[in-house]
Amino acid sequence: MAKAVWNGKVIAESDRFELVEGNVYFPADTIKRDYFQPSNTTTVCPWKGTAHYHSISVDGVENRDAAWYYPDPKEAAAAIKDHVAFWRGVEVQR
Repeated sequence: MAKAVWNGKVIAESDRFELVEGNVYFPADTIKRDYFQPSNTTTVCPWKGTAHYHSISVDGVENRDAAWYYPDPKEAAAAIKDHVAFWRGVEVQR
């Protein structure tokens, strides 16, 4: 079971996940959407494609661009389509 925690709240939890470059990617249907706000931020990975971001807000505290996902990953990263990963202080346990 993998779990993502930020500001004392579980924001994602699943026994299904993908592990890529040390990052746990949670299926999108396992994140607690009430904590997520869309962001306009994008970055490009040469082998995964264009990442899009969400900011996380828990109890009025925002963690900007702390979650990312690849809505249309390149073929080499197809396994992480519809998955979300975390950074910027989000604690991920597995």
